[in-house]
Amino acid sequence: MPHSPNNLVPNRLKWVERTSYLLDERFRIPGTRFRFGLDPILNLIPFAGDISGLILSAVLVFTMARHGVSRKVVILMTLNILIDFLIGAIPFIGQVFDFFYKANSRNISLLKKHYEEGRYQGSGSGILIGIFVFILVVFTLGIFMLWKLLEWLAGLF
Repeated sequence: MPHSPNNLVPNRLKWVERTSYLLDERFRIPGTRFRFGLDPILNLIPFAGDISGLILSAVLVFTMARHGVSRKVVILMTLNILIDFLIGAIPFIGQVFDFFYKANSRNISLLKKHYEEGRYQGSGSGILIGIFVFILVVFTLGIFMLWKLLEWLAGLF
């Protein structure tokens, strides 16, 4: 007999919430409300920190995907961790970004809204189409800019 997602919420959310808390909000700067976790600390280690944070976040998404989260939530969660990974990989800017963009906490919020409020149901096809269009536009602009740069460089000689 298949389990309904609601039967798994308490145990799975506790495990995922604890891991997310550790990665994004475990520590607090004394005298402030600012919290951070192991993720931005790990990301201070070039490449290895970025990859380890990505893997840990992906495990959280994979766990939820296996236990009844809608495809739309999985897509939104994956976008969060990819944004965190891609911008986090930029030297200096990425380290600062990691202290403020808490992808795992954002994903916990998505999970809670999905399980407790029934939000984010569906296939997520609209999100995938939007991402595809965005990538296509960025790629096209990149090619156009490269073309203009080459024209400019050719004009110098």
